[in-house]
Amino acid sequence: MRLVLLGAPGAGKGTQAKMLIEKYGIPQISTGDLLRAAVKEGTELGKEAKGHMDSGGLVPDSVVLGMMKERLGADDTKKGYILDGFPRNTAQAEALDGMLSELGMPIEAALSVDVPLEDLMKRLTGRRTCKACGQMFNMYFNAPKAEGKCDKCGGELFQGDDDQEDTIKNRLKVYEEQTAPLIDYYAGKGILKRVEGTGSIDAIFTKVCELLGV
Repeated sequence: MRLVLLGAPGAGKGTQAKMLIEKYGIPQISTGDLLRAAVKEGTELGKEAKGHMDSGGLVPDSVVLGMMKERLGADDTKKGYILDGFPRNTAQAEALDGMLSELGMPIEAALSVDVPLEDLMKRLTGRRTCKACGQMFNMYFNAPKAEGKCDKCGGELFQGDDDQEDTIKNRLKVYEEQTAPLIDYYAGKGILKRVEGTGSIDAIFTKVCELLGV
């Protein structure tokens, strides 16, 4: 199974990826993880990436693709892979397809986890975290018993900067503008699968497996 995951922030695609990894024993390849590992190990690509990151610039697609090419050469990708966080736009998708074609490892399916905008806003803006123990709550779906207090340890709950409404709206706007066109791209290639990302996690996963035929 060679899969690319699509979905807006808060859609729950990371949760579904973890369940696919556990069930089918294939690795999840995240560009963020690749960049951090390459920089830490001091590889040639890692040094190049660090130079761009230190200057506040974006890491070029060619560097990211080079890291992915190295990663896909590992033994654990022989049964397949799950790509998460890349490609982010159609230009990256075209470059990625070219590289994967050369490797003889083309993407077999693009899975889009679809969640209504109203639900995404509640999932993201409703998040609260305990300052003391890190326990997480959601004001809409699993609110704490006492407002502002952690059920587990009584610590103070806070809302992260990334979960503020304006920040969330901006993240979703960027997703719609840059990443959502990938849905049309993969639909045009005939490999797009769409799953409704609402309801219980297990029910969504059952639908995912049915869609993927695994």
